[in-house]
Amino acid sequence: MKLQDKVAIVTGAGSGIGKAIAGLFAREGAKVVVSDIDKEKADEVVEEITFTGGNAIAVIADVTKEEDVQNLVDATVYKYGTMDILVNSAGIMDSFVPAGAVTDELWEKVFGVNVTGAMRMIRKALPIFEAKRSGVIVNIASAGGSRAGAAYTASKYAVVGLTKNVGFQYAKLGVRCNAVAPGSVKTNIGTTIFAPHIFGMERVMAGMNLSPRTGDPEEIAKVALFLASEDSSFVNGVVITADAGWTAY
Repeated sequence: MKLQDKVAIVTGAGSGIGKAIAGLFAREGAKVVVSDIDKEKADEVVEEITFTGGNAIAVIADVTKEEDVQNLVDATVYKYGTMDILVNSAGIMDSFVPAGAVTDELWEKVFGVNVTGAMRMIRKALPIFEAKRSGVIVNIASAGGSRAGAAYTASKYAVVGLTKNVGFQYAKLGVRCNAVAPGSVKTNIGTTIFAPHIFGMERVMAGMNLSPRTGDPEEIAKVALFLASEDSSFVNGVVITADAGWTAY
């Protein structure tokens, strides 16, 4: 098992890519903290993991709230004594709203989850990782490039910058930080899209036909497993694109 007895927090683990990562990590021996804003979904994931012999608990957290982030880390350490892996998978879309129409409210909402939420989780994890000079962070970016609204696109580029910065800054302290940039994947992130902007969606759809196929969350989870395990011990500060060749066109 690649993650035997490692303690992993996975945010956004109630569905989609986060759920797939939580399940795979548990099958690889990790003790998984399934975190999501939706209690029912988080509990269902934990039930699935424990039913097959895995070790997991659910901790409800809204990553836009500092107190929730603190409680998530505290609950993890209280239950398992430490943490070894952080996966920042919580994320929302922006309804394809272009720069000329984006509101401050939408911009701040998307950045609050996709960027600030990830930063808060990293900020809480680093003291634990530094103390034992060991720790792994896996962020979820996006291979979509500009194929989204302005806020989502900018937020995912910010995640890439954060990933590279943390990877470089903390490399000599035993911390690795990398990201996966998925292409089109079968998840329910579309449920965070409300009243899609017509112009923005038309521009986004113009490039979608170049994608060879839609991926499964489990395929992204395998990349996250590689980055979380010792198989990638010499990999740090990088972004691995997993998009079936979409961005190669």
